[in-house]
Amino acid sequence: MPIAWRTAPGGDIPVVYLHGVPESGAMWQPFLERTGGLAPDLPGFGRSAKRGDFPYDIEGYAEWLERFLEHTGVERLRLAMHDWGAVGLELAQRHPERVERLVLIDAVPFLPGYRWHWAARLWRTRVAGEMSMGATTRWGLRRLSGMPREVVDRWWADFDQGTQRAILALYRSSPEDRLAAAGERLERIGCPALVVWGEEDPYLDPSFADAYAGRLARASVRRVPGAGHWPWLDQPGVTDEVCRFLDTGYTA
Repeated sequence: MPIAWRTAPGGDIPVVYLHGVPESGAMWQPFLERTGGLAPDLPGFGRSAKRGDFPYDIEGYAEWLERFLEHTGVERLRLAMHDWGAVGLELAQRHPERVERLVLIDAVPFLPGYRWHWAARLWRTRVAGEMSMGATTRWGLRRLSGMPREVVDRWWADFDQGTQRAILALYRSSPEDRLAAAGERLERIGCPALVVWGEEDPYLDPSFADAYAGRLARASVRRVPGAGHWPWLDQPGVTDEVCRFLDTGYTA
């Protein structure tokens, strides 16, 4: 299965960046330029293959990530995740000894108590989800996300039927109880962790930043005032903070 990824030279222990919906590894370019590492387009997104028989669920992506790391020769890593990039937490829970540092940015809550936002509930509904995807326009994506035109243009270039199918399958495989079960072993992750959250995120309530930090052994929280679901785009200094943490573990 052909996979696209971006890479840049960095330290001995690379950063692996995992994007969410409807993004691709391209979103991490400003981070890669600072820290080096690898930023794959997850299966179903960006320029990677979008096979109909791929298991677009938490376990499927976790198994794929293990194979990707084996293919690229990465044993120990630093891990940064946004939104559905949280599938990387499955790897971190299985192999906590491999993860040196971890960053969560407005990540899908693998925690009890979360309820899907309205768009996700629509996508999880048969027929209505397909109709919603088929009716999506570039203008609609921009209105839904509130993102700048150049960001939405990048999304739109990859928002074909394969990506739409992957999004529907991923959300439909993940009822709230499945999300909670996916984080049952979060306490096993003992590396330094930074949880970053936009205080105006319309999809994922900022209270889950504290909930994540409460489950991770060595986590600090950075709430970003006035920022939404992509806080580094609303407050450019967030990129500096995240990269500094990934390089040194320093959060002040």
